[in-house]
Amino acid sequence: MQENTCCFFGHREINETEELKTRLRGIIERLIVDEKVDTFLFGSKSRFDSLCLELVTEIKEKYPHVKRVYVRAEFPVIGDDYKAYLLKRYEDTYYPEKIIGAGRAAYVERNYEMINRSKYCVVYYDEQNAPTTRKSGTKIALDYAVKKERKIITFPN
Repeated sequence: MQENTCCFFGHREINETEELKTRLRGIIERLIVDEKVDTFLFGSKSRFDSLCLELVTEIKEKYPHVKRVYVRAEFPVIGDDYKAYLLKRYEDTYYPEKIIGAGRAAYVERNYEMINRSKYCVVYYDEQNAPTTRKSGTKIALDYAVKKERKIITFPN
């Protein structure tokens, strides 16, 4: 676990409101100022991840030392063009070696990687709108973060 690192994960679809954005913006800034977080880990495939990336990018103008890192669950090896594309939005990207060959569990394993590297987890989990036909990947990650005793900030609440 890295003391100055925070990860984000949440549902693919969220109830995106101005109140949510305002609260998230405040949490992110508080993590930077009060908790000295300087590295934010992002996954993909969810609107919550995208929203958090937008907000951290906006806040980065005020705190340029902050790093955005994209943790890939696909493409263990990437070409220079794709890497250059990613580095327009992130300061770094990597593919966790331990998820090679994980198949359908790659996203779960990627989330575990982000949680293992983070002290803080900002999570969007809405039990009432979680999938009913399968176990929610967000719920799996949230349960893991609880088990690992991370500091968890949940939305909506």
